[in-house]
Amino acid sequence: MSNYFRDNIQAMSGYVPGEQPGDNGFIKLNTNENPYPPSPKVLAALRRAVGASLRLYPEPMSAGLCAAAAAVYGIKTEQIMAGNGSDELLSIILRCFVGPGERVAYPVPTYSLYDTLVEIQAGISVRVPFPSGFVVPDELGRQDTAVTILCNPNAPSGTLVPLPEIVKLARAVAGVLVVDEAYVDFAANEGASAIPLIAQLPNLIVLRTLSKSYSLAGMRIGLALASTELIAGMHKVRDSYNLDRLSIVAGTAALEDISWMQRNTARIRRSRQSLATALTRLGYEVYSSHTNFVLARQRDKNLRPVYEELKRRKILVRYFDTPGLRDCLRITVGTPKELRILLDELATIAV
Repeated sequence: MSNYFRDNIQAMSGYVPGEQPGDNGFIKLNTNENPYPPSPKVLAALRRAVGASLRLYPEPMSAGLCAAAAAVYGIKTEQIMAGNGSDELLSIILRCFVGPGERVAYPVPTYSLYDTLVEIQAGISVRVPFPSGFVVPDELGRQDTAVTILCNPNAPSGTLVPLPEIVKLARAVAGVLVVDEAYVDFAANEGASAIPLIAQLPNLIVLRTLSKSYSLAGMRIGLALASTELIAGMHKVRDSYNLDRLSIVAGTAALEDISWMQRNTARIRRSRQSLATALTRLGYEVYSSHTNFVLARQRDKNLRPVYEELKRRKILVRYFDTPGLRDCLRITVGTPKELRILLDELATIAV
């Protein structure tokens, strides 16, 4: 690489997303996309929006989208910021609160993009291992950090931390606590979200995305929810027009049709339970999942050959070549037909 780069950028590897095959013959169960389409109201709104108005810049604050989100989540519009996916919002948060040499803590294994974003800021990643059962590590709140991140439900385990533990953690940490709720709409219990805690915890930022439960991964729409003071400060580093006109239209229409999302998440929860039961019969240990994927483990067996054989058979799942996860496969909950094919193939592959 050129020596023009900052030293930390020169040294880092960069985040590697899941495979996106060009061949449509694949069954794609590796990137946690929703197997069901977005609301018909979203598609209708997009058709209406495609026209001469695309020559104009979008609304800079995504006001209509934030107003729709405020109505859904029961908070003020000023407590919400929209982003180009929750990944952009994570980047904004670290740009706001983390400088060179400052510490960012999160329990691991978790979403590996956190590592990359900390490296970009020349910060220090404090990777606190999850204990058995993926409960919050006691030492997580004692790390003297600028930012602490909790992915909840966690990726890749799918496990959920209860709200009293989040309150305890927010009161213990030195800086901001970010609760990344990308998958919380798939949780079995409706009261799993930390959004109601914003009123009592001034250092709490909750992240949501419309990629998973709303079937809008291709539109890149995320939401940050926090106190008006935190949101106002974060707007200082946000790009002026960070969401395009079509994303704003799609996200607003999706939030105005909650019942469509809820029907699809209910279908996915049913399929998730069937998938977990079948994988257990095949000899896998499956963690209790509150997401649209499951983590299946064969203790002390490297599952790369299984991943590679499934790929050869045109089925993609996620394999992590990292310590503590090499004996696991993360499997997105697809349609019942896709899952039947997966399970039939897995039954014929020796571990």
